[in-house]
Amino acid sequence: MLGRIQLHVRHLHMWTIGFIGLGVMGAPMADNLVKAGFDVAGHTRRPGGTDRLVAAGGRHAASVAEAVRGADVVITMLPDSPDVEEVVLGPDGVIEHADPGALVIDMSTVRPQTARAIESAAGAASLQALDAPVSGGEQGAIDAVLSIMVGGAAVAFERARPVFEALGTTITHVGPAGAGQLVKAANQLVVGGTIELVAEAIVLLEASGVDPARGLRVLGGGLAGSTVLDRKGAAMLERRFQPGFRVDLHHKDFGIVLDAARSAKVALPVGELVAQLIEAVRDLGHGDLDHGVLLRGVEQLSGRNR
Repeated sequence: MLGRIQLHVRHLHMWTIGFIGLGVMGAPMADNLVKAGFDVAGHTRRPGGTDRLVAAGGRHAASVAEAVRGADVVITMLPDSPDVEEVVLGPDGVIEHADPGALVIDMSTVRPQTARAIESAAGAASLQALDAPVSGGEQGAIDAVLSIMVGGAAVAFERARPVFEALGTTITHVGPAGAGQLVKAANQLVVGGTIELVAEAIVLLEASGVDPARGLRVLGGGLAGSTVLDRKGAAMLERRFQPGFRVDLHHKDFGIVLDAARSAKVALPVGELVAQLIEAVRDLGHGDLDHGVLLRGVEQLSGRNR
């Protein structure tokens, strides 16, 4: 029995993965796939963007076609729906070049409609497709502890499980195509709202003469405690806003959230407000900074600019 299990594991690790999009999240994810034993060919438009992957033991692919040909699994990790649609569905894209039977996994955060279009096109080309956006930020990607929410057919999800297990620790099949993106929209709604409230708590404590570091430490041990508070609180206190997840991307994600709410005919009153606050911070010129910079927006509204 043990010999058969070992043989099966070696077979999985012989899979070739084409990985397209080696940015803040994609680069460490691709590294972790190499560490797990997969043969990874990476492609990105950024000059020198595959150097890290090659140093980790992966391969450079000069084009989407080169990354995709011969791959058992193709993963895309790109900024927005138009990028994914161009790379996956467009001329000279993933669908055109993938081998029959390949599994296409989009791990970007995009519109549910994009995920459904990809599944439809993949099926017509004798491919399988999943939408599998992630949560956990850059550190979660580095540590391979991402939360992965997966939409698509159950059989494709089971096939992809070894890949997901190299990237995350919370891996859940949440429904048909597009469901992963809807759960990710809900995730971004909660994260954005929580960051805004942490920012408001910091400003309130500071303005009231209470040590905010001690205050957040107490909050973290009670019902107000959260992963957002643990991971973002200290940096926000110290006004360190180097991007882990950029305001521009969260602004894009709230567009997806509000579009999903309109489609479902539901009201998101707090979500609408948080979307406006994110847009205001972006208008202040902070789009390239971490979303913890929502603190600056609260300071501006409070007349406490530093």
